[in-house]
Amino acid sequence: MNRLEEIIKKRRSEFDDREPSDGHFERFSFKLAIRLHTGKTKRSILPYLLKAAVVTLLVTLSSLWSFDHFIKPNLKKTMTLSEVSPEYREVEKYYVHQVSFMENEFTSLDLSNPEQKEIMMKELASMDSVYVELQKELKANPNDQRIVDAMIKHYQSKIEVMSYLLDQLKQIKAETENPSSHEKVTI
Repeated sequence: MNRLEEIIKKRRSEFDDREPSDGHFERFSFKLAIRLHTGKTKRSILPYLLKAAVVTLLVTLSSLWSFDHFIKPNLKKTMTLSEVSPEYREVEKYYVHQVSFMENEFTSLDLSNPEQKEIMMKELASMDSVYVELQKELKANPNDQRIVDAMIKHYQSKIEVMSYLLDQLKQIKAETENPSSHEKVTI
């Protein structure tokens, strides 16, 4: 800083020969009077925006963390067999595959009577509602072997019912396509 002062003092005559433009002092005095009178000074909004953004980010992150760790685990009202143990995961995978296979067969059947399909879908929906109740019971009592057995029995029963319905529908379809081959003459 001393060196800068030295340079300014040596060249003071070069700096003093220039005057500000006309009206400079009047404009400066006017602006100063306005600021002093109103008490307002021009401030940047950027620091306030940055603070607001940081607070918003922190609130959002803490909300997401709280949701993941406290709220989300309690939202799920049911529990599946696969959540009980790896062995039951395989059992459930097998039965789900069988049920989806039979459901695909149902959709591939071209039923002439839409009422048959509607009745069948209602029956399957009621079976599914029973299974959802079993899942809720398993969530409430995860170590109850009776519920696990009931869920497995439910899958077995559903497959049996679906298999029976498929056989009946295929038989009806075959009879409607070839009515003469199934007629028996009784004497």
